[in-house]
Order: sequence, then C-alpha cells, then structure tokens
Amino acid sequence: MTTEAAPFRIFVDADACPVKDEIYRVALRHGLPVIVVAGGFIRVPDDPLITRVAAGSGMDAADDWIAERTGGDDIVITADIPLASRCVKAGSAVIAPNGKPFTEESIGMTLAVRNLMTDLRSSGEVTGGPRSFTPRDRSTFLSTLDTTIRRLQRQRAARVHQQS
Repeated sequence: MTTEAAPFRIFVDADACPVKDEIYRVALRHGLPVIVVAGGFIRVPDDPLITRVAAGSGMDAADDWIAERTGGDDIVITADIPLASRCVKAGSAVIAPNGKPFTEESIGMTLAVRNLMTDLRSSGEVTGGPRSFTPRDRSTFLSTLDTTIRRLQRQRAARVHQQS
C-alpha cells in the first residue's frame, strides 16, 4: 500500500498582494491548496482548496503566521523582504508579486538593500517608492509561479522514485 504525500501549499501574504486572482487560477488548475493570510478579514473564492486566515492586527502577525507554518515544498507569495528571508531559510520557494524569485543566493543582498533604503528614508532622504505594478509584472509572475510549481512537482516525484 502506498501513501501519497500531501500536496505542497501556496501561502499568500495577502494584505497588499495584487496577484491573488492569478494565484487562485493557477493553484486550482494544479489542485494545490492556497492559504490566504491577512491581518483581518479578506474575501476569497468559495473553494475547498482555498483557506482564509485572519492572523490578527498585531505588527507582523500575518508574517509570523506564515513563517511559523511554511517550509519544505511550500510556495510563499510576498513582497515583504524580511518575510521572504524567513521563508527562504525555512526551505520554501518564495516569489514576489512581480515574479521575482527570492532565493538563498539573492535574499541576503535583497535584504541588505531593503535595510539601506529604510535607513536612508528614516534619515530624511527622499528615495521614491517602488515602481508601479505593470501588466508585464503580472505576466512574469504567472510564468514564475507555474515554473516553480512544475519544478517542485518534479523534485517531489524524484524523491518518491528514490524511496521506492
């Protein structure tokens, strides 16, 4: 008798995520559960694969909730660089809403730049904000998410094959 491993999950840092609808479509196409985490109530489609979590209004409550539960084969969608760093360290695949993957190789420099910009802004330097979200970002995100799902599925299949 064989037991199939639970599917990996997609965690969404949802409060300011511009690609939630795209995540739902791709995840449902692959039959993957989605956990949508926000500080408070957020609308989600009525589907048994989609779970809504109101993590609370405390500082970083949603980030802490995600970081404490993700790892291994999970995918995390977030623009929050400190959360991305925590999730990469836990072994998750992490993607920004613009399609940029956060990896072990890139997260250190990304976090350092983010901290530098925070320091500059706190000292009164005008640094501007992030660039506007574009249709190209949405397209890049969809491609990166689909590629990441397929990579994780191949890795999981290879592990199962090695164990048998």
